[in-house]
Amino acid sequence: MNRLSIALVCYVVLGALAWTTLTDPKLRAGTLLVLGLFALKSVLRREDVLHPDKSRDAD
Repeated sequence: MNRLSIALVCYVVLGALAWTTLTDPKLRAGTLLVLGLFALKSVLRREDVLHPDKSRDAD
């Protein structure tokens, strides 16, 4: 199991815990939104972490 899979499983577990323990719908939605954004960032930044020596065509 790689680190991305472990991170995504942790986000799902945290989301499930937030869903079951938080009763305020706004707070629950905000928490799930933040966890979703963290998961999205983890997936999108995966390539940068795997290949840090690749330079972007900024120059």
